[in-house]
Amino acid sequence: MVDPETDGRVYDPADEHAFPDARVNDVLSLITTDEEIQTYLEAQNVNPVDRKGYNDHGAKHIEIVRNRALCLYDLLKDAGVEFNGASQQGLDEADEAVIVALAATLHDIGHVVHRDDHAYYSLPLAADILDRILPEFYDIAETVRVKGEVLHAILCHHTAETPLTTEAGVIRVADALDMERGRSRIPYEEGGRGINTISSQAIHNVALQPGDGSAVLVEIEMTNAAGVYQVDNLLKHKLHDSGLEDDIRIVAINEHADQDESLVERIEL
Repeated sequence: MVDPETDGRVYDPADEHAFPDARVNDVLSLITTDEEIQTYLEAQNVNPVDRKGYNDHGAKHIEIVRNRALCLYDLLKDAGVEFNGASQQGLDEADEAVIVALAATLHDIGHVVHRDDHAYYSLPLAADILDRILPEFYDIAETVRVKGEVLHAILCHHTAETPLTTEAGVIRVADALDMERGRSRIPYEEGGRGINTISSQAIHNVALQPGDGSAVLVEIEMTNAAGVYQVDNLLKHKLHDSGLEDDIRIVAINEHADQDESLVERIEL
């Protein structure tokens, strides 16, 4: 399945073929129906958007990041890229996608405390949720190990921290792949004109697909040169030290470069 709004595979828990392993489908089903998790996803948008005027960090952002993280995971696996988080903990290969899905879902909940340093506030809040839901799928020892890997991935979406697992690298990059104009819909409609908002408005489309010479090709369509900020400052910064620099190729094209904007026609990372 492809969602036209996210240009990535959509993992519908109601579809038994949504993902090759039923374990992550069961976890996704719980996530989408859990009242506490869903409330966090709404509440975490207040500080960044309503109080700081930043781009969306709520439920829609999480949906897009999770979809793109799982799509990245799938493409990387298809290309033979090794994931070490679950395996080094003695967990099953099926737990890799579970770690990715949970970390993508919970990585921003620290925003309910404060936008600044939110990655660190996310850790104790996510830990409480994981303590509650993981025993539905795992025994005590497995719960501890999955929890640790999820928290590591949450922490490392913050660029001040270095991912030590491929799972964490996926979360770091996927967080930056929510960059289209929809990301800035709330502050822009309310008059926000900061660089993040203006740059997001310039990104028309983001598509993930198998790469030629790399595991993943990320194609970004810009409507004007302002989109360069999203690509060169934010996405490039997230890709750096993610552990996936050699596996992900990023190409951004200015659709209107022939309209007095020939200075920025194409960026390739």
